[in-house]
Amino acid sequence: MKQADKLGLRGRYDKLAPVIRSTFDLDAMTRIAIGPDWPSFTADAQKALIAGFSELTIATYANRFNGFSGERFEVEPAAEARSTGRLVRTRLVQANGEPISLNYLLRGADDRWRVVDVYLTGAISELATKRSEFQAILKSGGPDRLIASLQQQSEKLMRPGASKP
Repeated sequence: MKQADKLGLRGRYDKLAPVIRSTFDLDAMTRIAIGPDWPSFTADAQKALIAGFSELTIATYANRFNGFSGERFEVEPAAEARSTGRLVRTRLVQANGEPISLNYLLRGADDRWRVVDVYLTGAISELATKRSEFQAILKSGGPDRLIASLQQQSEKLMRPGASKP
């Protein structure tokens, strides 16, 4: 965020992409966000959905990290064990001192822990929100419509002057 202006939107995207791809289990997140319809999709549709979801995730972070005004990120030292993994509690403390709770659900995969969901204000699951949105799109147009929607959302976020989602 301290280099946001210097990097610009595309530069932030390029800087964040490898970090997000290694920290987040984007394949698992896509499957979770799609829900029970996932196995019925072709392998090509699944690959395109993972690619679209990944691009949207990175574009969203690149769009949000658009400046620095003294924010800080705090991580609680101990992760909380959950039946589905571990919950890491964090706070993004705004310049005015007001904290925003961001909790991360991690699962072990390939000998490392990776994020599989983010909880805004400590309780609102990003993937549950996405699943609701995705189900409506899938119902009206199937996986091809969702792939197109993910691409359109990413392109919109990556336009200069795009507003935060």
